[in-house]
Amino acid sequence: MSVSKIRRPQSHAAFQKAKNLIPGGVNSPARAFGGVGGEPLFIANAKGPWLFDLDNNRYLDFIGSWGPMILGHQHPKVIAAVRQALDRGFSYGAPSEAESELASIVIEAVPTVEMVRFVSSGTEASMSAIRLARGHTGRDKIIKFSGCYHGHVDSLLVAAGSAATTLGVPSSPGIPAGTTKDTLVLDYNDCQSLREAFQTHGPSVAGVILEPVAGNMGLVLPTEDFRKTLRELTLKYGSLLIYDEVMTGFRLAFGGVQELFGDQPDLTVLGKIIGGGMPVGAYGGRREIMNRVMPAGPVFQAGTLSGNPVAMAAGIATLKELKNINPYPMLDQLAKRLGDGLQKAASRLNLPHKLNRIGSMWTLFFTDTEVTDYATAKTSKTARFAKFFWGMMDRGYYLPCSQFEAAFTSILHDEGLIDATVAAAEDCLAEIAMECG
Repeated sequence: MSVSKIRRPQSHAAFQKAKNLIPGGVNSPARAFGGVGGEPLFIANAKGPWLFDLDNNRYLDFIGSWGPMILGHQHPKVIAAVRQALDRGFSYGAPSEAESELASIVIEAVPTVEMVRFVSSGTEASMSAIRLARGHTGRDKIIKFSGCYHGHVDSLLVAAGSAATTLGVPSSPGIPAGTTKDTLVLDYNDCQSLREAFQTHGPSVAGVILEPVAGNMGLVLPTEDFRKTLRELTLKYGSLLIYDEVMTGFRLAFGGVQELFGDQPDLTVLGKIIGGGMPVGAYGGRREIMNRVMPAGPVFQAGTLSGNPVAMAAGIATLKELKNINPYPMLDQLAKRLGDGLQKAASRLNLPHKLNRIGSMWTLFFTDTEVTDYATAKTSKTARFAKFFWGMMDRGYYLPCSQFEAAFTSILHDEGLIDATVAAAEDCLAEIAMECG
């Protein structure tokens, strides 16, 4: 069934104004709709599982502020906690007990974290964890994986070369080559190149950073062999294993991927859900490592708004609610219902696809190749995804605006909403299948 395109004149006007004031009209490239064409929507408000644009169009939200809104928008307990914090003042530049309260919750939840330091973003947390790994080991080299994103940190904003262990080449102007000369970029899930990299550079490797479940090339799962090889090699060579759980922390389990898989990284990077939607990042790990951070130790890191009391209140309320209700089995069931429905619809229409999912994170790839790394993710037909994106948008469903971003479900995506989403997707996919002949 053909669906009329939703008119969005006020979003269009707002975008035109923003482009004269803000580079590209947005404050983060992920919001620019560059992967799907067209113009971004400007959001007026959000409530529960819904987003409302300036033209008062309603959308079922499957990005959740790119992950944090696991409880949905404007959860009453989080709103109440933020209001109470505001009544006490919204920035001190001095310690508050709220910082220790949130730290205690994180330490209790995440198996390998004995101490934690709060910052204001995931990027800042990744940057700080890398500096700490280098400061703790006295080494310079860092291994990262193609397709994994750890924020716009100079030394990590690199793309892979043609060889498995090619030194990183900056993927943005403004990053000196010298900044990335100690970054090695490998393929995700490639154990052989990992072994070769350590054989060549092992004594110089300060740490390995990865998304233990990748969400920034679309959702890609690690193999068990890959995870075990990582831990074995880092232990053998005395390098630190850093899990970037900005997306997965408190999302796939209360203790993140490492609780789900039973893994033991040395450092963990957190963000998104720990702030309940407010700007919060964190990095933590074993006490002996974290005590190297200033003022306990010599590794410098500071932040004027780190531990902001309003952000701490939002994080505390969110994590307390998650612990209280334990939504993870329900989230898994709902996302499975959605994923199974999408696969059945695409299969009935003979549309090549792969559905990757774990817990409440998922991606529908428009490819017939198993997606296990960045190279296989890039086999997806992005033009087809763009048609799917806009088709779903015009039906009132807000998906990630790139084939290479994971989608998220919240506790408010009930069975009725999931089934409605599947029905809308099948209708949309049928139009795409007809165009493909």
